Order: sequence, then structure tokens, then C-alpha cells
Amino acid sequence: MDLLLKVALITVLGCLAGRLAKSLRLSEMFGYLLVGIALGPSLLRVVSSQDLSALAIVGQVALAIVSFKIGSEFVFKDVRALGKSFVTITFAQVLGAVFVVFCALYFLFRQDVVFSVIMAAAAAATAPAASLMVIRQYRADGPVTQTLLPVIALDGVLGVVLFGVAISLAKFFLAAQDGGYSLWHLVSQPAAEIAGSLLLGAALGLVLAFWAKKAGDSDELLIITLGVILTSTALAGYWGLSPLLANFMLGLMLVNISPSSNRVFFSLNHFTPPVYLLFFTLVGASLETSGLINLLFIGLIYILARAAGKLLGSWLGAKGVQAEPTVQRCLGFALLPQGGISIALAVLVRQHLPQFSAAFTTIIVFTVLLFEVVGPVIARKAFAEAGEIGGRGRQFLG
Repeated sequence: MDLLLKVALITVLGCLAGRLAKSLRLSEMFGYLLVGIALGPSLLRVVSSQDLSALAIVGQVALAIVSFKIGSEFVFKDVRALGKSFVTITFAQVLGAVFVVFCALYFLFRQDVVFSVIMAAAAAATAPAASLMVIRQYRADGPVTQTLLPVIALDGVLGVVLFGVAISLAKFFLAAQDGGYSLWHLVSQPAAEIAGSLLLGAALGLVLAFWAKKAGDSDELLIITLGVILTSTALAGYWGLSPLLANFMLGLMLVNISPSSNRVFFSLNHFTPPVYLLFFTLVGASLETSGLINLLFIGLIYILARAAGKLLGSWLGAKGVQAEPTVQRCLGFALLPQGGISIALAVLVRQHLPQFSAAFTTIIVFTVLLFEVVGPVIARKAFAEAGEIGGRGRQFLG
């Protein structure tokens, strides 16, 4: 079958599956992933391994856009307005997940140190969709709800930055194991890569901020934005830098210095849906179901360790800032779902650490699919335990 015809088939079936998923109160991504798994080499074999290689650029573009949008969520004035308590809780639950996952995989179950590092870094990010859906559906309001929203906003930013740093460290650690680097290089080279990536993104952020003001209409603005994002990705790859951190910094710079940044992100929203559909479907197709059984145990350990880290970290953070008892008790449960950000990170693993790509992708996709189903149930129980179901209505009545 012609490659273009396969792309057309992926697009049509992905769209139908996404619509069906939405009707079942699941995210469209759930449908995309299942269609990809069905069409991939492990099942129907409509999409071959060669097709996945030919379409790999879709993943690079999707990751670039995701990291650019994550960077745009880090608005300095908004972070300052949140106050120290929200920042403390966010850092505590992120570090809790990273620490517990790494210790469980590396020390308890003797997994490879690099694999343990990237899995721990991937554990940081939270998918807000399940909790936000419950908040809207049940009109939840109260201390847990009001704490959750800003924590989720900052959580994604920290997750992307941590993963970018982890990939840089992992690459040079592997090189050092092979005798290619000294201890000095093991420290200095990742630092140089991280700093260079941030400088590249900052410089191109200035360019995009200036150029966006000159754009005539939304079509021209979209072309300019995509051109700068792709330039950032290409230069980062050419210079051995991190495209994840470069595009993150690009979005961060733009949103903090450009008064027209909202126009940029609005125009980009018209381009992203088909890219995301193709990307998540292709990730599903790349899943090797033959190795799923062997990885189920490690996947289960990852899920339990991540849950324990999120719950412990959010409890410690909330207790440290003397948050409401319901926040200390219930917030962590609303932070358990994992979603699209983590799947997008699989692109970096495939590019830089291909020996861990199959295991990483399988565990993350399994985790995402599981929490797409159970995430809303857990979130609803958390809000119910906190007594916040229907809280918005009570607020108006009171």
C-alpha cells in the first residue's frame, strides 16, 4: 500500500476513533493510540517499521510544538502571583515522583541506571485532562480544586525541563561508561548542552517576538511561527543541543516579552490537531506488543512507585506550607494521571537512547491508557472525599 494512502487511512480512522473516545468521556488521544496499535507491525501490519521510520519527522514536529507550548505556560508574573505555597507543593510532588521511581527501579529491581533516570524524569509530568473534566462535569470547587489548577500548570513545565536535563545527562553517562569521557566531561558537557539549548531558544524567542509584530494576518503569523520552531529544532540537532529545551525556552521567551504572543498561540492551534493525530497514532503503531508481557511487571512497578511519589510529595509539600487538611489528604490523587506530554518525550528517547526506546514507549503508553480509563474515577473520588463535588453551585447559593 502506498505510504500516502496509509497516512490517509491513519487520519480517517484516527479521527473516527478520537470521536468515539470523546463520546465515551475519554480523550481523543486514547482513540488515536488504539488505532495505531491496531494498524502497527504487531497486529494488522498496515503500518510497517519502514513506514514508521519514513514518518519519524512527524514526531519531531509534534515534540517541538508540545515543548514550545509548555514553555508558553511559564509566565513570570503568573508564577509570582501564585505564591510560595503553590510552588512548594509543585516541586515537592514532582521531586517525590522522580525520587521514588528512580529508587524503586534502580535500587530495588536492579534496572539499568540510565533507564531508571529517564523513567524517573518521565514520572514528573501530570496530565490535567481527567481532573479538569471532573471539575467541569461535577462543578467541583474548594481548596483542593483551587490548589490543583496552578500546580498542574507548573507541573508540566518542570516535567519538560527535568526530562531535557535527564536526556543530556544520560547521553554523556553512557559515553563515559564506554570510556569516551572523563569525569570533567561528564559534568561539563551536559551543562554546556543545557545552557546552549536555552541560549538558542532565548535568541530565537527574541527573533519571533520581533517578527510576530510585523505579521500581517494569522496565516502569515502561522508560517513565521512554524518557521522559527523548525529552525530551533534543526539548529539544536545540528549543534548537538536539546530541541526539547530550545523550543521550551523559545515559548517561554515569547510569552514573557511579546504582547502579541496570544496571536501566535492562537494561530498555531489551527495547525496542531492533524499533527497530534498522526503523532499519537504512529506512537501507538510503534508499540511492540510482543514485549508487553515481559514489561508489565516493570510497568506496574513504575505506576505504583510514581503514585507513591506523587502522593507522598504532595502530602509533604502541602503539610509544609500548612495547607488545608483536605489538600494534604486528597491533592495527590488528582495528580496521578499521565498523558500526552510523556508520550511526546518518547521521540527524544528514540533519537538519543534507542536501546531504551521500546521499553520506555511501551511502559508510558500502557500507563497513559490505564489512567485514561481510571483517572477520572480516581479524580472524582478525590474531590468527593474533599467534599468539593458541586462546590461551585454551593458557592453561588451561599
